[in-house]
Amino acid sequence: MAPSRVATVWRLCVLLPLLLFAFATTSSASNTALPDSQATNPPVYEPENQKVVHLPPAHLSSPTTTEASETWSSDAPTSTLSYSPVEANILHDLHSALSTMQDHYFAVWLGKYTSAIDWTAAVMSTYVSATLSTLSHSLSYTMPGTFDKDRKLDVEAQMVENEINKYFAQTTAYYFGEDHFAIRMQAFDDILWVVLGWLEASMFIESHSASHYTPKGWHASQFIPAFSHRARVFYELAEKGWDWRLCGGGMTWNPRLLPYKNAITNQLFISASISMYLHFPGDENCSPFLSQYDAAKPRREQLYGDCEGGSRGRYDPVYLANAVNGYAWLKGSGMLNDQGLYTDGFHIGGYRTNHSKTTCDERNEMVYTYNQGVVLSGLRGLWEATGQTSYLEDGHELVRNVIRATGWTNPSLRSTPSFSSHRSAKRDDKTPDQKEEMVFPNNWAGLGSNGILTELCDPTGYCSQNGQTFKGIFFHHLTAFCELLPARPARPGRTHAATREVAMLHANSCREYTAWVVHNGQAALRTRNEDGRFGSWWGVPFGTDPVKPLGQRSQAGSGMDAEMALPENATDYRNAFASGSNDYDDMYTDTESIASSTFSTSSSSSSSSNDFAGTASPKRKTHDLNDRGRGRTVETQGSGVSVVRAMWTFLRRAEGGDVDWSV
Repeated sequence: MAPSRVATVWRLCVLLPLLLFAFATTSSASNTALPDSQATNPPVYEPENQKVVHLPPAHLSSPTTTEASETWSSDAPTSTLSYSPVEANILHDLHSALSTMQDHYFAVWLGKYTSAIDWTAAVMSTYVSATLSTLSHSLSYTMPGTFDKDRKLDVEAQMVENEINKYFAQTTAYYFGEDHFAIRMQAFDDILWVVLGWLEASMFIESHSASHYTPKGWHASQFIPAFSHRARVFYELAEKGWDWRLCGGGMTWNPRLLPYKNAITNQLFISASISMYLHFPGDENCSPFLSQYDAAKPRREQLYGDCEGGSRGRYDPVYLANAVNGYAWLKGSGMLNDQGLYTDGFHIGGYRTNHSKTTCDERNEMVYTYNQGVVLSGLRGLWEATGQTSYLEDGHELVRNVIRATGWTNPSLRSTPSFSSHRSAKRDDKTPDQKEEMVFPNNWAGLGSNGILTELCDPTGYCSQNGQTFKGIFFHHLTAFCELLPARPARPGRTHAATREVAMLHANSCREYTAWVVHNGQAALRTRNEDGRFGSWWGVPFGTDPVKPLGQRSQAGSGMDAEMALPENATDYRNAFASGSNDYDDMYTDTESIASSTFSTSSSSSSSSNDFAGTASPKRKTHDLNDRGRGRTVETQGSGVSVVRAMWTFLRRAEGGDVDWSV
């Protein structure tokens, strides 16, 4: 037995080193095959398990400092989208952007975006719900019942579902952390952002539950009554802002100030009204504060007397009438400028001393990106509620005007698609030479240059929390506007379906915007720093030298500098813009002064200088223009989330991922 034992031990001694060597060789090969980032932190959304989109290879990697400067000055926008064999998982970029926003800026224990103001926090929460809806539709799966052994769920679906539940839990935390009592006393536009936010959350719950759960539904459905109640309460508060006496109708911005009928409040009222008509789940709680089913019911008759008239629900004709009247007034108000863009709004001349004056005759010529976006979701909803294709035509005309105002050159976008046989496509009467001059890519064209959507405050670094939020709002509502038209009515008699011709024309028209959306999404992605935080000025990639004045970066750039002044008769109420100054050279004298955010605010601006107080980045040497002013914030991150989501959605639709031509 002893020799046998010796032989056995000898064999083990020989085999053990061989096994260890084989294991080490296999591990080394597998680690070499994976990039370091994937080996240490595998992405939640693997490309092979998703609908992968293809991007031009030049935009897949962030340029160096030198390359970034050359790209900003000479990279003219393309007219068509080119695809390459290189595959990029945009869903991973979207997940990363959302994760960065929630991890860095949202305090779960408070239920708040701690550095946001009330209305921008409501917008950030809206982005979360919309992004979760996109992630929900990115993968087809059904959650099995607890005891359903016949249906198995793959690992990828479990990971996606876990992410959705994680961020939805943060949305519910925000519901309780939102300072809804304070917002009730603010301007009507602040109130309406709350309405849109909780309607978006309710829509996501209904969609996710129907797509991925058995008839018992998703647990989040229990929050729909609370979300819809808040939406209803705030909508009814906002309704008080409409009056027919001043300016022949329209919403007033703030009841505690002189009358100002501005674009954003009226567009919000249109979009909120039609969204209430199409998507409001109903509200059985008729009190703004208490539920009629609470155990304690003091003075029930006095508190709930208004319940006798019944509660509003989905497809209430009052909501539809409000949306129709709102857009009719906005369209006839004369708020569009010569470029077909919405200016900020109207004052009533002399109203301070003579309240008998009722005519809106002093137009503020300031142009913001979000004033061109919010109405788009309203127009899409108005078409579905009425079946009138003129709403779609107006929407596409506005989108094309915005794209042209960024300097994007594409001949196919010079006309508006005609959805009615008796209406010809709208074209401007400029000569070809005049058109080319109007959209020359390296000049400031009204809302940007080089095809990139830009606020006037972005290149100077003077954007407030308001201005840093605007571009994301535009892309959020553009994405909603370009949703495919339904082949069947959601509610026969209350909503409409599109004919095959109208559905195809709308989808093909939106497909023409894909290259421009991708161009902006890629520009935004290039502004991310090492922490994954987006910058505000998408037109300048990360690493651009701030010491060099704009006009010296490129020969073509000088034309933009000369035109980036406030328009005549314009007042920037939203940002601390240095009115009347065309010379930005003093902003680039040294890197330390760039990091400071001590700006002077125009005396005519209603934006408080406190918007910058306590938010400035500490003085530091930097070579990133997006570190100036307020720097990278939750608002710039939210805008990044919005444009990346738009990029994914438009590319998916362009590849036919969502197309259903069945009738």
